[in-house]
Amino acid sequence: MRVYRRRRIFGSLMGAAAVAGCGFQPMYLPDGKAGGGPAQEGLSEISVAIIPNRPGQLLRQALQARFERGGAAVARKYDLYVAYGISQQGVGIQPDSSVTRTRIVGNASWNLLAQDATRSSLTSGTARSVDGVDVVNEQFFAADINVEAAQKRVAETIADQITLQLAAYFRRKV
Repeated sequence: MRVYRRRRIFGSLMGAAAVAGCGFQPMYLPDGKAGGGPAQEGLSEISVAIIPNRPGQLLRQALQARFERGGAAVARKYDLYVAYGISQQGVGIQPDSSVTRTRIVGNASWNLLAQDATRSSLTSGTARSVDGVDVVNEQFFAADINVEAAQKRVAETIADQITLQLAAYFRRKV
């Protein structure tokens, strides 16, 4: 048992040394200032435009929660515009044409603009997420709740992808 523990500790130390040697730094690493690192500072300066419909509201709320982690009021320098859509496809189809499983696909394309006189486009990208819901016969209320929960999971995943892409942009920008 001790040999295994020593090997595990040695392996962890070697892995940390290898990662440190290649210049790796965490995306949200503080740089000694009062706030977070350049990625977190850039994210907190983004204003998220309105995204229509209920799935769009879920995505906007998820993005705002990720961007405003510090909680302090920060002057906005950027506007984020997101085109977001969700589609549903029946994938579990019975011989009587009833659907027993639905696939929910969310697609988003986004564009980050500077709040300057020219409204210059700084970066853009896309994000995609897939989830599924089982449909149980005669349980319409439960099916609606499951679909809404899946739409929220899709929005959360897409918000994670957009946040990571924007954080990488701000990290490279420095």
